[in-house]
Amino acid sequence: MRRAPLSLLALSLLTVRPLAGQAPPYRITHTYPVGGDGSWDYLVPDAARHRLFVGRHDRVMVVDERNGTLLGEVTGIHGAHGTAIAGRSGHGFATSGDDSSVVMFDLASFKPLARVHAAEDADAIIYDGASNRVFTFNGDAHSSTVIDPASGTLVANIDLGGKPEYGVSAGDGKVYANLTDNGEVVEIDAKTLRVTRRWTTAPCKNPVAMAIDVAHRRLFSGCRSGVMAVSDYRAGKVVATVPIGAGVDGAGFDSATGDAFASNADGTLTVIHQDGPDRYHVSQTLETMQGSRNMGLDLASHALFLAGAKFEAPPPGAQRGRRPLVPGSFVLLVVERR
Repeated sequence: MRRAPLSLLALSLLTVRPLAGQAPPYRITHTYPVGGDGSWDYLVPDAARHRLFVGRHDRVMVVDERNGTLLGEVTGIHGAHGTAIAGRSGHGFATSGDDSSVVMFDLASFKPLARVHAAEDADAIIYDGASNRVFTFNGDAHSSTVIDPASGTLVANIDLGGKPEYGVSAGDGKVYANLTDNGEVVEIDAKTLRVTRRWTTAPCKNPVAMAIDVAHRRLFSGCRSGVMAVSDYRAGKVVATVPIGAGVDGAGFDSATGDAFASNADGTLTVIHQDGPDRYHVSQTLETMQGSRNMGLDLASHALFLAGAKFEAPPPGAQRGRRPLVPGSFVLLVVERR
């Protein structure tokens, strides 16, 4: 995913917009003033240690989920995007998109340990426990780089046949990723390191964010065309679509509540309830902040984390484009269920 654009409007009112006749179950419970310079991208919770990894342009910030305290930073990154947590090896991995690499770091000290060459536009990155491998998703290179998490060495590069955005591990030896340019989902065999299947996300266009329901074998693809597409990944087909906000870049699914989420650049969080594996409805639209399109879901605490900031006003007559952050305005929003 691309880092949040700096052309969006400033802070909006942090209020809840419930559906008619329904009490809003989700609300913003805390706003942590984290501060710091630079745009942002993925928010990745480390539930076991109550930490949140936030890609911030030239570093990854590590924040205590419980109070918003900055615990440390992973440095030496050029174009920070995603973070993968490989707890078995004690290593973390952060994509450095501007120099086509991945930085391996120590999960205890956050000290960089090695740099692995990946491919152009190294963006999202995940850890697959079933194969004990790390997978990057390299947008412009149309590939996935596979890394051994213990040694930090390159295993392979997989041609995906399209521009990948986010992906997920199914925990059974399969990895899935959205191809945003082709409007497809690809299935990767994590053992053989081959693409084994692909299917269209139509009528969803430009799928970016992804989440997974392992129990029902469903994938949730958040699409820039304003819908979330739900796929049956056993059958390899879309079984439902649900409307979401504009500019989605983050998604999640909580099996404990049966709720899926889409975080959107228009300043909304769409909450979608699972009535059945193939039946869904929008249960709530929560107003967040303009530009808060990235989110992380902690499946242990069931809290959601979103990022946001205020932006400088454009000078009179200026063309629309990226605007710098107001210094010190970067915040993390905590969303919890009542």
